[in-house]
Amino acid sequence: MFRLKEHSTNVKTELIAGMTTFLTMVYIVVVNPIILSDAGVPLDQVFMATIISAVIGTLWMSLCANYPIAIAPGMGLNAYFTYAVVLASDGKIDYLTAFAAVFVAGIIFILLSLTPLREKLITAIPKNLKHAITAGIGLFIAFLGLRMAKVVVASDSNLVMLGDLTSPGVLLTLFGLLITVILMVRNINGALFIGMVVTGIVAVLTNQLHIDKVVALPHLPEGILIWNPIEAIGQVISYGLYGVVFSFILVTLFDTTGTMVGVAKQAGLMKDEKLPRARQALLADSVATTVGSMFGTSPTTAFVESSSGVAVGGRTGLTSLTVAVLFIVASFFGPLVGAISGVAAITSPTLIIVGTLMIGSVKEIEWSKFDEAFPAFLIILIMPLTSSIATGIAFGFIIYPILKIVKGEAKKVHPMLYIFAILFAFQLLFLPH
Repeated sequence: MFRLKEHSTNVKTELIAGMTTFLTMVYIVVVNPIILSDAGVPLDQVFMATIISAVIGTLWMSLCANYPIAIAPGMGLNAYFTYAVVLASDGKIDYLTAFAAVFVAGIIFILLSLTPLREKLITAIPKNLKHAITAGIGLFIAFLGLRMAKVVVASDSNLVMLGDLTSPGVLLTLFGLLITVILMVRNINGALFIGMVVTGIVAVLTNQLHIDKVVALPHLPEGILIWNPIEAIGQVISYGLYGVVFSFILVTLFDTTGTMVGVAKQAGLMKDEKLPRARQALLADSVATTVGSMFGTSPTTAFVESSSGVAVGGRTGLTSLTVAVLFIVASFFGPLVGAISGVAAITSPTLIIVGTLMIGSVKEIEWSKFDEAFPAFLIILIMPLTSSIATGIAFGFIIYPILKIVKGEAKKVHPMLYIFAILFAFQLLFLPH
């Protein structure tokens, strides 16, 4: 079913890859409820909504597209939902109204995914920008790993600085990183996953991982929140949430597309710079966004942490099927999952190492051509500095056609790039992001 031999993989490798991806992204089932609870959404509601949307999107990616890419509510989008939409309205917009906007955005997203638009976008992205997206995502997730583990921390004078290397969490991260790097150098299969297991054991022995309760029955305290499209559209019109819907669509569109291109290139699944079965793959996050909003979570996206599973050999939908099954299991182990994902040192080394693997794409960029190199450099630079894949892509997409016009090569730029350059400029200048 998953054509394992064709992709030079096997069941054991795919299962380990799925477990690795799950462990590097499972933090979302804890972080997402914490962020959305600031908007007033009950923690238990968001916990289950997060899992439901992740399972539906990832299963779709597995069974319909056969890709090792996992779907879940996106970081950044959840913060935008809470702080820029609900809390910034000074009580005028509650979380139910905001979920109506997400629901409408999801429906529009499904319609867009059924058209050739999203599929054509992948072929429209210039080759050098695709390599830059992969490299930028690598830096972004490596920086995320360093931040989560507090190896780097905030600084008033210089934005970021080195953290306290003597703190137990940082020491455990460095230990986990060293162990995992040694396993990688020795070419041990499943090195990233084994590294996380060893780090987890040490975390228990050093009292950094405390497991008080293991099992709890999953439940949705408020049931289904949104289900009527007409009522949801009415709320968007009544509150004038057009800009909010547009922002959700634009950011999710490029977050997912950029991540899919980056991870697919890392896995060697791109063919002639095209993504096979693109439409099936691109429907995954739009369906998950729509369903997720019904139960109570912000928009979903393809997770960059999927690259950790690809790094240990994941190449097919069996990897993402494993992720989906583990999310279902996780719904019964909320307290245990919360405890494990609360120790950043267990997963941070994996993110840092995957960043190392993905940054290799920079060697494919034509650095000798400044009109190609500078937009690529902007993408790589801005992604980690803004902690946003979409913002990095936005800057690259805006400057690329400008440089081509100046050089007299305007006709070499795909018409869609001009359209998205204008849309991105509008979003960056006039809409919250």
